[in-house]
Amino acid sequence: MRNALLLSVLLLVVVASAQNKPVVEKRSANPSIPETGKQTYMHYCAACHGANGKGLGPAADALKTPPPDLTTLAKQHDGKFPYEYVSSVLRFGTRFVAHGSSDMPVWGPIFGVLDNYNEVSVQERIKKLCEYLASIQEKES
Repeated sequence: MRNALLLSVLLLVVVASAQNKPVVEKRSANPSIPETGKQTYMHYCAACHGANGKGLGPAADALKTPPPDLTTLAKQHDGKFPYEYVSSVLRFGTRFVAHGSSDMPVWGPIFGVLDNYNEVSVQERIKKLCEYLASIQEKES
């Protein structure tokens, strides 16, 4: 009788503890890429370059070199948006002061971490960001 009572108590404890286990939220191994280039821009670029891309973001005053106006990239490259150049700067940073401050983070490795080192995802993120930047270029007057 005593063993039956101990067994019953033990069973109740096991059942009660099993019911109180924390719920573990299951997530995909790959973090989701922001849906648009604009979302990526707002998350990672706007603090320095400003919401409108003109280089007047809230963090701009704290930088040694002011961030460039990203809306004039096409104008600086004979009227064509320099996709390869911008993609290279995003992935590898700037090598020359004339092409931007070294204050700018090198986003390629950061996006790599965010995208679980999925190179296709990193390329897609940068492509969408470049497309967004191309869409905010100043129109020729």
